Amino acid sequence: MNFWRTRSLTTRVSFLFALIACAIVTSLGMYLYSSARHALETRADYSLIGRVEHFRTLLHDLYNVKQMEDRPALFETMLGSEQDVLMFAYPGQPPFVRVNPDNMTPPPMLPVGLNQTLTLAALQPGERADGVRVRWVSAEAEVGSDGPKVVIVGAHVMTQESHILSQYYWQVIGAAAISVLLAALLSFLVLKRGFTPLIAMAGRAAEVSPTNIAIRLREEDAPQELRRLAASFNAMLDRLSDGYDTLSQFSADLAHEIRTPIGAIMGQTQVTLNKVRNASEYQQVLESNLEELHRLSRIVENILFLAHADHAGLAVDKTSLVLADELHKIAEYFEGLAEERDIKLVVDGGGELQVNPVMWRRAVSNLVVNAVRYALPGSTVRLSGKPNAQGVCIEVENQGDPIPQEQLDRLFDRFYRGDKSRSEFTESNGLGLAIVRAIMQVHGGSAEVICSAAGVIRFSLYFPQTLQEIQARA
Repeated sequence: MNFWRTRSLTTRVSFLFALIACAIVTSLGMYLYSSARHALETRADYSLIGRVEHFRTLLHDLYNVKQMEDRPALFETMLGSEQDVLMFAYPGQPPFVRVNPDNMTPPPMLPVGLNQTLTLAALQPGERADGVRVRWVSAEAEVGSDGPKVVIVGAHVMTQESHILSQYYWQVIGAAAISVLLAALLSFLVLKRGFTPLIAMAGRAAEVSPTNIAIRLREEDAPQELRRLAASFNAMLDRLSDGYDTLSQFSADLAHEIRTPIGAIMGQTQVTLNKVRNASEYQQVLESNLEELHRLSRIVENILFLAHADHAGLAVDKTSLVLADELHKIAEYFEGLAEERDIKLVVDGGGELQVNPVMWRRAVSNLVVNAVRYALPGSTVRLSGKPNAQGVCIEVENQGDPIPQEQLDRLFDRFYRGDKSRSEFTESNGLGLAIVRAIMQVHGGSAEVICSAAGVIRFSLYFPQTLQEIQARA
């Protein structure tokens, strides 16, 4: 099996095509052989019946049996071949005319009566000592008009037919063998030429590399059967290219994000070490460095969470949460930050949902802190939860500056913080909304954002609920 799998597709298809050709040609040859055999045997049977009928007529025209006994050679010349059998005998007596070169013994037969016509049903099968088939027949005849009855026994030995069929058999075998060889050779050549576009596609694909990822297969040059393969391969390259660009951008953004706190730590430390300072100054520098280290720790933690969600997958252990209670807890947690910016938090929720509590709180909290950061002073941030037949929708809405659609489409990208006016808040590292989307993905849900012309921004989280979860909630 391993040997077969390692063979080229051209070799395997050529071999299978040769087997099909062998089966078809052999079946056709056997059918023709069987038809020829049946035709030869039928022709020989009718010939034998015709000769015996001729002998019956001949005997009826004779005056007496003496004429038959005196001229036995006359009957030998009327036989179909030298091996054929012809015997005349009175009922119950030995033959008085016997032409039987091979001394074959007739099988038990009931002679066909005088007034009965010879048919193929009267023939009896037999076999010579060397295996050649023999056809026997026996019929009654009358000598003259009122003469005695004579039993005629005739047989045809199919020597010539067997010889013809034997030659024909080997001709069929030879023709089948030649046909198989020609089919295998021609199919190999045709397939070799037919796979040329596939070889060209493979050569084109070999040119793809990280530095040359823009190459695509030419779909218009591919045969109809390969266009779908070329389209799928090009689509895969598009996804790889997008992933490669995203990874490159992610690496650059990550380096930028980490460089800022590391640069701050190194700068403050170098300035502090330039001269001897008192304990209070050292403590102040350490506290500042600790803040930057906390920032680094949050970045690393968020990156690890995203990597885990993207590649390894997360086992989501769900429990039932009361929407109103959870939304009020989150609002109370951010109440201080909201008051500092003169923002009011409003909660409108009801019902229950089945989610992972830690992840759910983290996703909603990220949306709330994002809404509070960018809401206009004196505006309202609304938290709402709406169960329905398919699941639960959590919405966080705030009033801010209008966001263009091209920026809305990228808000969930990693390290994306929009324009400069939306990046001035130093607490953000551009991973909060990316984490929200990752949490929704592991829950099998989705995250969306819309912005009206008036600057009303609404983030929506859709948590799907299974039938069992809906019944448990009910």
